[in-house]
Amino acid sequence: MAKGEVSATRTITPNEAKRSIRKCIKIQRPVFMWGPPGIGKSDIVKQIGDEQDREVVDVRLSLWEPTDIKGIPYYNSQQNTMCWAPPSELPTDPDSTAILFLDELNSAAPATQAAAYQLILNRRVGTYKLPKGVSIVAAGNRETDKGVTYRMPAPLANRFLHIELKCDYDDWLQWATLNKIHEQVVGYIGFAKQDLYDFDPKSPSRSFATPRSWSFVSDLLSDDDIDEGTLTNLVTGAVGEGLAVKFMAHRKVAKQMPKPEDILAGKVTKCDIKEVSAMYSLAISMCYELQSADEKKVKDWDPMADCFFKFMMDNFPTELTVMGAKVALTNYQLPFDASKLNNFDKFHKTSYCRCIHSSWIY
Repeated sequence: MAKGEVSATRTITPNEAKRSIRKCIKIQRPVFMWGPPGIGKSDIVKQIGDEQDREVVDVRLSLWEPTDIKGIPYYNSQQNTMCWAPPSELPTDPDSTAILFLDELNSAAPATQAAAYQLILNRRVGTYKLPKGVSIVAAGNRETDKGVTYRMPAPLANRFLHIELKCDYDDWLQWATLNKIHEQVVGYIGFAKQDLYDFDPKSPSRSFATPRSWSFVSDLLSDDDIDEGTLTNLVTGAVGEGLAVKFMAHRKVAKQMPKPEDILAGKVTKCDIKEVSAMYSLAISMCYELQSADEKKVKDWDPMADCFFKFMMDNFPTELTVMGAKVALTNYQLPFDASKLNNFDKFHKTSYCRCIHSSWIY
């Protein structure tokens, strides 16, 4: 940690951060999220806003001048005084319960930070008063992250509760499931967890792996109208050349796997490819198909679920079958009904399923 850098005493996962921020919002205490680039600080605030039906007012203070916060002075002829016209971006509705998100606060110039201090300390600046129901959340990179940062003044830092984020695979997998991140990305990261986050502030590389850059890769894979050469170039631009080579090799094998819809329809029962990450990608693909079928209330969902387990038991190693079943239950929350699965007895007799079958419907 750089000398003079403000930091929390411990690092916490994104889900832990969300719980902490919810509590700070409830008690109306400003909170500051510290963390490296691409870890999901902005996304956490947006998720909380969506969960609590709160508007998120995103203010990038690194782009603001001090007068942008305080407002522009103008002469009030009726009162014969100078007044301040506050910025329109700030909440004005007295009943507002918005989250005022001061992103990149410590990337703002010291004079801008000083202007923000009055808003955070007194909940007012110039003639503008922050509505009572508005909560303040701020975020920024650490000085060690090789970004443009200014040391936060101690009085300003003392106005916040500070939390510092770390990357966490389990949290990311939960997020990836909800946001339908491409199964090839989920499959690759599942067996190369260390590649989820590969940021080294000492590296000269402009491209590196973060949860944000892997979401870029997912978006690229969702475009059917892209050739492999262009895809390789863009994946390299997202996560760096080394990881791009590894991921594209994984993708080459994963593309040779049977189609998940054919497996779930019982048309395909065998798989000769035994590359572990590709098999995991296939399990994720089948989970996607089952989730989509459940949402559409497909009549033959239980036979599809039966094919899911039978295929894994017949073709996957035991450990991978466990992982596939666990992901299906915990992340995708698929409503398996054991009484309607013909292969349940076989699955149940295996010792590994006892740790997960309690989540099933009997």
